[in-house]
Parts: sequence; structure tokens; C-alpha cells
Amino acid sequence: MSNEITARLDALGVTLPSPAAPAANYVPYLITGNQLIISGQLPFGKDGLEYVGKVGNDISLEQAQQSAQLCAINILAQAKVALGGDLGRVTRLVRLGGFVNAVDTYTDHPAVINGASNFMVEVLGDVGKHARAAVGVASLPFGVSVEIDAIFEIA
Repeated sequence: MSNEITARLDALGVTLPSPAAPAANYVPYLITGNQLIISGQLPFGKDGLEYVGKVGNDISLEQAQQSAQLCAINILAQAKVALGGDLGRVTRLVRLGGFVNAVDTYTDHPAVINGASNFMVEVLGDVGKHARAAVGVASLPFGVSVEIDAIFEIA
């Protein structure tokens, strides 16, 4: 399956980056039993943080979805490192937790996190279908628009 994932990423024009180091006293991922837990990932791109601002004010829905997709790319980058380069060990994406830095009247949080959910299904296929939460928050680290964490089942 690792080759299938790589082929899907290539078809989408996505190269997984080197994962960002933790910004505080935590680990970027943890394997316990048959689960891989990925700490919250921010929208780090080639030039650093992207999509800084509040959804519904500074950031449009489309930009927020792109931010969520970038978080998902960073989740897969962390997973690849955690699994010794073999994303084929992923047997299921169990859950995504999505946090949206939005104005207090914003209510379309699920549509924002669809940017990550849709990407995961595109890349992982049926294994990428998952449970999730999409929550609005008053702020996020460094003022980013979206943060997402993940739990995978692994072989």
C-alpha cells in the first residue's frame, strides 16, 4: 500500500516535507500498541507558517480548507517518520481532531476540516475514512487558522 500512497501523493503533486519539530515540551508522535497518535499539526508550508488569521475575517472558507489540507500533509509527514518511512503500515485513519480559529459567529467548521478529511481519503483510499471532530476556538498557536491532530491504527 505504501507504493499506492506514494503514487496518489505524486498524482496530486504533493511531496511530504520534513516534519516540524515540537514547539514545546511534547513529542510530535507517539506509538502505543497498534496506534500512532500524531500531535496537532499547523499549516507549515515551504516558507513557514501559512494561513495566519481568523476564519470568517482574514481567512476565507477556501483558504481555511487549504490550511486544513496543509495540516493533513504535515500529519502524513509525521506519520511517515514515525513509521520508518513506510506509510503502508497504516491500516486505518481512526480520527482527526480539527480546530478552527474563527470569529465567534462562524459556524461552518465542518466545511473547513473537510479540507483535511477529503485529502486523507484521496491519499489513503478507504483506509482514510475516519471519525472526527471540527471545533471552533478563540485562538490557535501563532495565530494560525487551523490545527489538526490524528490517530492512526497501524500494523
